[in-house]
Amino acid sequence: MNINEIDEELAMMQLSDSFFPTGLFATSNGLEFLFSKNQIKGVDDLRNMIKTSIIQQIGPSDCVALVNALKNANNKDFEKIIQIDEISFSMKSIKEMRNASVNSGTQLIKCVSVFVKEDDILIKYQKAIKEKKAYGVFPVAFAICCNALKIKKEKSMAMLLYGFTVSVVGAALRLGLIQHLESQKIIHDVKSTITQTIKNNEDKSVFDMWQFTPQLDIVQMSHEKMDSKMFIT
Repeated sequence: MNINEIDEELAMMQLSDSFFPTGLFATSNGLEFLFSKNQIKGVDDLRNMIKTSIIQQIGPSDCVALVNALKNANNKDFEKIIQIDEISFSMKSIKEMRNASVNSGTQLIKCVSVFVKEDDILIKYQKAIKEKKAYGVFPVAFAICCNALKIKKEKSMAMLLYGFTVSVVGAALRLGLIQHLESQKIIHDVKSTITQTIKNNEDKSVFDMWQFTPQLDIVQMSHEKMDSKMFIT
């Protein structure tokens, strides 16, 4: 492994670490509502929920947005990045999820711009967000940051999917749904789903983006209406 590869690995570790302040720790993807209604009862239910979200929602939507934004960031085609940002934003039909994605993406750009000072696309994207010319949705912001840190496509997708998995598992831990050893087993079990999702979506056009999780959509809308909640989503 050469120095450039080590730099890439360290950048991956930094950006995918739960210590990195993007706000994902405050999301449960609707899990909190299911837990409050006793509709999710343990490891198997949680694992199935995560896999469904990855296969039907995060993979064909956020991962495809990430791949295309990353490609255009590398090509320095800023107009296409803005187009992907708009499409990704429009596909997030649940207000709470849409706002969470924008807040996390904006925070991610803000954090990375503190220590990456000379990346033109990062600078332009942050400026566009400030001027309300871009929304700053998380998958596009994540692509911009991965490009700035020279992280390759497949690894960027793996980080996005792994980060989602850890955020939901972490929410389950704080809700008392599972224990720590169970959480690690779930993460291990989901690895094959992450790998297959990367293979299925790594070469798709932004116009191939889709998502279909009607039950999860209803759960997420219901979470938005809860009187008292620990998580944003």
